[in-house]
Amino acid sequence: MNTKTAKEKILEAASTLFYNQGINQTGINMITDKAAVAKMSLYNNFPSKADLITAYIEARHAEWLALYEKRLQQATSPQEGILAVFDAYRDHAEDAYENGFRGCGLLNAAAEFASNSPERMAVKLHKDEVEDILTVHLKMIFQDTQQVQYIASLLSFLLEGSIARAGLESSSDKLIMARKMAENILQTPRQQNIKI
Repeated sequence: MNTKTAKEKILEAASTLFYNQGINQTGINMITDKAAVAKMSLYNNFPSKADLITAYIEARHAEWLALYEKRLQQATSPQEGILAVFDAYRDHAEDAYENGFRGCGLLNAAAEFASNSPERMAVKLHKDEVEDILTVHLKMIFQDTQQVQYIASLLSFLLEGSIARAGLESSSDKLIMARKMAENILQTPRQQNIKI
């Protein structure tokens, strides 16, 4: 028995199509067909495609945060809290995608819009929040604010680079490697001074 609302069906269908085919390549008819709802039902829930795209970006963000929160529950130290971010990215990559893993859905979405568009800014906010999460954990490990910001940026770049490569290869191998690199980075500042 399917108890999903029309809105949930539409967002789920749009999410699958946006991720698999791209946002600009996905038409309203494709979404309503996949969701098995009338076009009027779509417009009753999402007045425009732009509203549906906004909901998609918010849903992807919430989906990743849920993966991170689940991993964070197992963390017992700030270092493990940082590694939970990497583990959540891996969980994201290893999800059961209809046509395989194609990289970060948010970065893929951002690539389809102009600079400074609301969609790109929404994706930037998500990426900023991920870096903020790293920063919170790093502040519990290191005292120097400049060093904390430097390492947060370094880990953030490592995450984004590894998720891009994972998408190209349709494999989480680069994310597993990035996690190991992060462990090394977290130990290095204690052993030697890093030039910032």
